[in-house]
Order: sequence, then C-alpha cells, then structure tokens
Amino acid sequence: MRSPFSSTAGRILLTGSLGCAMTVLDTNVVGIILPTVARELQASFSEVEWVVSSYVLCFAALLLPAGALADRYGRKRVLRGGLALFALASLLCALAPTAQALYAARALQGVGAAFLLAPSLAVIGHAFHDESERARAWAVWGVIMGLTMVLAPLIGAVINTLLGWRWAFGINLPACLLLGMAVGRQVPESRNPLPRPLDPLGILSFSSAVFLLTWALITGPEQGWTSVVCVARGLGGAFLFLLFIAWERRCAHPMLELSLFRHAGFVAAVAAMFAYAASAQVMASLLPLFLQNARGLNALQTGLGMLPFALAMLLLPQLGRRLGHYLSSAQVLALGLGVTALGNLLMMWAAGSGSQMLVILGMAVLGSGGGLLNGETQKAIMGNVPRERAGMASGISTTSRFTGVLAGFAGLGAVLAEAARGRMLSGMSALAGIEEAPDRAAQFVARAMAGDMVQAAQGYGERQAAVLALARGAYARGFAHAFAAAALLALMAAAIVLWSIRKATVTAIVPPDAATPTRHPPAA
Repeated sequence: MRSPFSSTAGRILLTGSLGCAMTVLDTNVVGIILPTVARELQASFSEVEWVVSSYVLCFAALLLPAGALADRYGRKRVLRGGLALFALASLLCALAPTAQALYAARALQGVGAAFLLAPSLAVIGHAFHDESERARAWAVWGVIMGLTMVLAPLIGAVINTLLGWRWAFGINLPACLLLGMAVGRQVPESRNPLPRPLDPLGILSFSSAVFLLTWALITGPEQGWTSVVCVARGLGGAFLFLLFIAWERRCAHPMLELSLFRHAGFVAAVAAMFAYAASAQVMASLLPLFLQNARGLNALQTGLGMLPFALAMLLLPQLGRRLGHYLSSAQVLALGLGVTALGNLLMMWAAGSGSQMLVILGMAVLGSGGGLLNGETQKAIMGNVPRERAGMASGISTTSRFTGVLAGFAGLGAVLAEAARGRMLSGMSALAGIEEAPDRAAQFVARAMAGDMVQAAQGYGERQAAVLALARGAYARGFAHAFAAAALLALMAAAIVLWSIRKATVTAIVPPDAATPTRHPPAA
C-alpha cells in the first residue's frame, strides 16, 4: 500500500501536520507537569492557572492575524519564524527560575504557536487542490492530531518522571530544529495574491477584552469577586468586548464578520464549538489535576489514567462520520453535547466517591462526547457558510475553539478554587484537635490549592494523614462543582443547537449584499 507521505504533497502534509501537532502536544503535556511545577517553583493556584492560560490566550488572540501575515508575507517564511520563536520560548520556559518567569515565557510560546499553527494549516490547504485529495489530507491530519492527543499525557508523564518537568519544554528544541530543516527542504513558498488586510484595532480590543476577563476569573477566588480590582477587570473586559463588536460593525475589513451570525445554524455551530472546547477539550489540562491532586496519583499513573479519555477522543470521530449518514450535522452536535454533559455528570459523581471504575467510565463517556464533537463542530461551521467565506469561517472556528479552552480553564478553575478553598478553610477549623492560626491555615490552603499536597500537610505530625485527606477531599469537592458547571454549559449549547434545528430551514448563509428577490403577484 502506498504511503500517504511518499509524494511531494504528502511530505508537505506530514511537515505541516507535525507543526500543528507540536502546538497540541505542548498544550496537553503541560497539564501533567503542573503539580510538579507548583511544588518546585512554590507557585500559587492562580500562577499555575496562568501557566496554561497565558499560552492559550496569546495563541487564540493571534491566530487570525498570524494567518493574514502568512498569506501576505509568505507561509513558509512565517512558519519558520514561528518555529524559531516557539523554540526560543521553550528554552525560556525550561530555564524559568520563578512561576512568573514561566508564565511570561509561556505567553511568548503562545505567540510562537499561533505563528506555527496558522501557516501550517495554510501550507496543507495550498498543497491539495482536488476536493477528494484535500478531504483525504485533512483526514490524515486529523489522525495525527488524535494520536498526538493520546500520546501527550504519556509523553509528559515519562519526561516528568525520568527527566524532570523542565525537559517537557527542553525537548521542543531538537524537535523544532528537525522540523525547521524539513520545512526548508519540503515546503515551497506560497502567498495569497489577494491577502486580506489586517484589523489592528479589532485584534487589540478582542485580545485585551479576553485578557481582562480571564484575569478576573483567575484572581476572583483569591481577591474576592466583589473586590474593586476584580470588578474593574470584569467591567473593563466587557467594555472592550462591546468596543470590539461596535468596531467590527463599522470596519471595512473586519477581523470578525458579524453578518455570518445572522444564520441560526452558524450560531449553533459556533456555540457547539465553544462549549466543546470549554467542557471537553479543556479536560486534557484539568483531568491531570484531578487525578493527581484529588486522587493522589503520581505523574506516570496520571498519564496512564488519561487513556480512557484520550482513546475515546481519538476513536469517536470515526463513529461521528458514520452517524453523519443517518443524522444531520446539528443532530450529531446535539448528541455529542448531550454525551459530553453526561460524561461531566458522571465525573461529578465520581469526584464524590472512591470508585476508580466510575472515574474510568466518566472519563470514557466524556472523551466520547468530545470525540463526536471534535470533527463535527468544524464541519458544521464550514457547512453553514458560502464557499467564498470559508477563510473567515475557518478563522472564527479556530478562534472560538481556543477561546473556549481559555474560558473553560479559567472559568472552571474559578469554580474549582472557590469550592475547594472554602471547604479546606472550614475543614481545618472543624478538624478535631487542630488549633489553627489564621495565617497558618491560609498558608496550608495556598499550598494545597496549588497541588503541593504533601508539602502542605507537613508539620502536622500524627495528624498529617487526616490533613492530607482533608485537602484531597476538598479538591475533589471543588472538581465536582467544576464538572457540574461544565455539564451545564454543554446542556445550554445543546439547547441552542436544538433551537437552530427548529428555526433553520437553510444550510447556507445568503451574502448580505445579495439583492432581495422581487415579489411578483401570482399568475392569474
């Protein structure tokens, strides 16, 4: 059987897919090493959140401009620049002396990832012109992404156990070098002869709004939701988002074409993509925290424990494609969101019990829902727009996906932190025989929330086991609340999809500049 990578286009496909895979691998590997990072760098829970959020924030905010710059200045050139920046940022992550330095380097890595992913996707799309060949190429790309998702927890666990967490970033340096050599040899330069103009104000207002809202979500549990700084960040983010919407309505070449949202099917597909990312895909980063901090597994056990979720995410898109022969795209979306909600509810139940089988079942069901949605969300978005707007729709799809991951991690993290912190504080005061000074209790909660459970429980002598059990139980309770919130989000998106099924009667958007049909009186 002929290899799909034997031709010139096939080698371009492999090179571009590996470039995309690096961004996915780095996102999912970090979830495994976060408790170790918190312990060694003495990071707080909010600082741990920023290690993930700063990367995803810059990634999501710059995907659209990265694609526009690649179209204008050359996809190969921008791809190589993205690789170089990604490698430099990975080195800074590996050498970070503090948590603040680490999440600053992660922000730079997110910038590099945007300028790595966007031109990689464009390079693949440019290499295949025939519809059937392009479909097969994207299927191969999907398999590589799925395998990356399955292998990422195991790779992160092995690196963390044998080499230490810093090598989770250091390993990117030789990988970027090899990939850069492949890009130089295999990828031809290409440009869009009619590149779309940039929208600087739209980019700045959107990214600033998301940053302020994320900042409010991450710091709210620690500083108080009604504190001046938290309210100011929230209101500032809301104001900038309204400014973004107002500007996009007036801009001649907007970053986001709002007319696309006049179609119920498109709104439902974007809502499904956002909910999928915020309630299923985000679990690649949250579930390792649950397994290590609430269940007490080490990094290697966590990597193996993630397999039910990861394998389901890999295999279920195949079932989704078969269901497409019997169900409409919107029905598959509603089904996937329903299964995702069920998986989160099972995880909520599992978080409050000691059953390992229930955890495995919940993760498998949650991964199954995510797997059904993973391929179908992109298909639904692209299927609800005319062909000439495919580029804009693809950008909206990718941006909504990573904005959903960011919102899910920050939002569910806030729910987790609020519930777990309150349970720990009340538990420490109620635990028989322990007279806790407020400052010592706060120090215990801070270390336990960051995932440094053993360090937090040290100093309690014979009560150490009881204190450790209290911390893990509080973390499990916090996760039960987070899983419930994720289930609610998936159900709300499912309701929007079901509404679109009843409302929508067409599957393509009529261009806003199309002439309104003239109404003629009926023939006599």
